[in-house]
Amino acid sequence: MEQRAPLASFKVFLVEDSPLLRSRLEAVLVAGGAQVVGHAAGAQQAIAAILAARPDAVVLDLHLDEGSGFDVMKALQKSAPHIAVYVLTNFPSEPHRRKAESLGARGFFDKSGELGRLGEALAALAA
Repeated sequence: MEQRAPLASFKVFLVEDSPLLRSRLEAVLVAGGAQVVGHAAGAQQAIAAILAARPDAVVLDLHLDEGSGFDVMKALQKSAPHIAVYVLTNFPSEPHRRKAESLGARGFFDKSGELGRLGEALAALAA
């Protein structure tokens, strides 16, 4: 019997304003078997694209062009609350964590050292 990757056929949308980090995240997710169904650098662009792509999960930066990750989470909470949101940020402060969790984030990760934990969280959701 063929063994599948933990994220096989799991659809993820990336919202990250850094093209370099976006590429790195996409490579990690694809290597794990996830299907990256889109990406955006800005909040307004992200909202429309996420709703159109219908992903299982969103990996979301808090600091974006034309708004913030919090704006994206508020819109998704209203329009697509079933989509799992995982925040990935360079500013992992406790107030940001609490606000993200109050808006439905399932995880909150520091870009500088928790990419592995993010991958584990997505794999657990996909299982």
